[in-house]
Amino acid sequence: MAQTKILLDTNSYLRLAQNLHPLLFVPYGAENITLYAHKDLKDECMRQPRLANKFDWITLLKYEENRKRALALSKVQHAEVELTFDFMWGQVESAGLTPSKIDTRILATAHTLGIRVVTDDQGMLELAAEYDVKTWTTLELMKSMFDAGHITIKTVRLVVDQWVHDGDLPAKKLRGPYKKFFGEMPPSGF
Repeated sequence: MAQTKILLDTNSYLRLAQNLHPLLFVPYGAENITLYAHKDLKDECMRQPRLANKFDWITLLKYEENRKRALALSKVQHAEVELTFDFMWGQVESAGLTPSKIDTRILATAHTLGIRVVTDDQGMLELAAEYDVKTWTTLELMKSMFDAGHITIKTVRLVVDQWVHDGDLPAKKLRGPYKKFFGEMPPSGF
């Protein structure tokens, strides 16, 4: 059965991978939803000491092994990603938008492949909307996993508790759907 590929941005990967391991390449649900991280994830984390310090587990072998496979792109697709990136990055710079180059490349890749991106980054969500890139927030992804029986409510609580502990919460308006999605009040501090 064909996969429904979904690309995670760095922040969503970091919010999920420690507690939902292995996170990548594990199909779930009737649509065989399979998550991928962008090939530049490790470089981004290593270039930003704050991320490398906060998420020191990212360098552990089991997480590195889980990230080894990348989305396969043909030469034509790669060229299209680069062209799309150029247009998107030009808009980011001219409009003073907030996505980084890697964030923009993730959106360009998703646009080219016609796949969804999971992100809680407001700037990425805005740029994605302008280019008709389908998105989910991290909570929407967890709702999809929960509905498919891939994770339990106990796991959802564990993940959200980790966000609270790490002080790494999505924007307030992205937290609002928790009760609607999971039928309970969110964990304390969320």
